[in-house]
Amino acid sequence: MPVTARLSKRFYEALGEDVTNELVNWFNSVDATYRADLRELNETNFVRFDAKLGQRLAEFKAELQLEQRLAEVKAELQTQIVQGLADVETRLVRWLFTFWVPTAVGIVATAGGVVALLLRR
Repeated sequence: MPVTARLSKRFYEALGEDVTNELVNWFNSVDATYRADLRELNETNFVRFDAKLGQRLAEFKAELQLEQRLAEVKAELQTQIVQGLADVETRLVRWLFTFWVPTAVGIVATAGGVVALLLRR
């Protein structure tokens, strides 16, 4: 809403009707020019702000997706580690059983043989 400049009666009396009206029109013209420049500057700044905001939102979204993906990879890795450890434990138990049962049988057989030899004499 433009505000029209008006000057007091003293200006009209001192400078005359034409000069004062010309001065008022010049003030109004300058005001309209500054308003238009300010509006254009504000629109330009808003466009830049909007673009920067869009860029930052896109970066934030990408970062958020990256964090979500990292969390998924971490969960997958933990699952694989747990499965791997269970696998190692199973193999270790199997190896221990495979190694110690024949060894124990051999020791018992040897002890039995020694006892049998000692009892023969």
